[in-house]
Amino acid sequence: MNRKVLWAALVVPVVLFSLVATAQRWRYRGDYRHVGRGGVPTWEIDAEMPADTFTFVRIKYDSYGRGGGWDTDYRDSDLNFSLRLQQLTSLKVNPEPMVLELTDPRLFDYPFIYLVEPGGMVLSEPEVQALRRYCLNGGFLMVDDFWGDREYRDLERNLTRVFPDRQAEEVPLSHEIFHCVYDLKEKPQVPSIHAASRGDFHGEYRPGSDTSRAIYRSINDDQGRIMVFICHNTDLGDGWEREGEDPWYFEQYSVKKAYPMGINIVTYAMTH
Repeated sequence: MNRKVLWAALVVPVVLFSLVATAQRWRYRGDYRHVGRGGVPTWEIDAEMPADTFTFVRIKYDSYGRGGGWDTDYRDSDLNFSLRLQQLTSLKVNPEPMVLELTDPRLFDYPFIYLVEPGGMVLSEPEVQALRRYCLNGGFLMVDDFWGDREYRDLERNLTRVFPDRQAEEVPLSHEIFHCVYDLKEKPQVPSIHAASRGDFHGEYRPGSDTSRAIYRSINDDQGRIMVFICHNTDLGDGWEREGEDPWYFEQYSVKKAYPMGINIVTYAMTH
């Protein structure tokens, strides 16, 4: 993908989500194995410049069963987020998201990858080496939807193998990733729709852990560019996936938190 062309094209209009908040509430969750679009509309991409189209790439990995695994919220989350990127930014977006393993040689064709629920993730040594090369060569990894201290330690063990010489540090609210398109006044926390329906508006309960606030951490390269952006104690993907299931959840979490944060993250990834 030609990052310079995308950077020049990525003049993102700050569209008020209230203008689209009543749209497409027909979108309901389907079987994640289904290969169709479940009602999400498609669109044409420039056949002559396919390499200058942003593709949402989800990472498939092995796990030992803690949490939901790599395919949590798949595939509605990926489809809905791709649609909103296409609608609400000037970025040209591939309507068909992809799933790749870290050892797939095609990984280096895509500057942004998404990894979800790493609380039981087990990376092989080839995957560790591939992820290190990917990030140090300019790639961007977003990690989402895991909660509590134990699940964070699981991720940390894997990332320490990837970057033994670097540590994740908390990203302050003043960082541009929280302001580059949508000017966020707080670090957004998105509970799952099930937690919100139970009244757990500030996180998923994990014994012995304080999950009442979202924590965003990053691993940076030598120039200070974020290579790995870690969204802990929040579930942005559920805000994307579940937008058609409940009007209140859509308004409170998809519109105000999940989509603005996601758009900011992709914008930062594509311009740094």
